[in-house]
Amino acid sequence: MNHEKHVLSILVDNEPGVLSRISGLFSGRGYNIDSLCVAETTDPAISRITIVTSAEMPVVEQIKKQLNKLINVIKVYELTGSEFVEREMALIKVNAQPEHRAEILRIVDIFRCKVVDVGLTHYTVEVTGTEEKLSALITLLKPIGIKEIVKTGVVALFRDPK
Repeated sequence: MNHEKHVLSILVDNEPGVLSRISGLFSGRGYNIDSLCVAETTDPAISRITIVTSAEMPVVEQIKKQLNKLINVIKVYELTGSEFVEREMALIKVNAQPEHRAEILRIVDIFRCKVVDVGLTHYTVEVTGTEEKLSALITLLKPIGIKEIVKTGVVALFRDPK
């Protein structure tokens, strides 16, 4: 079976326990959540949960059916297979020895990211983009020495028709 990446966007009531029940559907079937983002929408009573998972299509269809049965789930959208915009943000703390500083700043400029913190021995870089952009940046910074990294996970929305 083909394990492809699926991006689900789920509108839910903004109440305690909702996220736990949703994540339980995945773990109960032995499937991992690759990334998970949750935030209020323009309506404080409603949150949007963006989940990325890798699973076979029949499993994803079953999970979507189960999600729709949960009382606090308003709507489940699968973005995979549609036109959508996705972004991820990362903070990367990289070693900034004097001999590497110019190189780091060139890489930051090329990737249109920014240095958001400077220490005696490190720069903290903020980058926003697709998973591919983040991976490419990390690949270039690894040889210089990444101290720490934190990523948000994917956030995504459907594209409006042109």
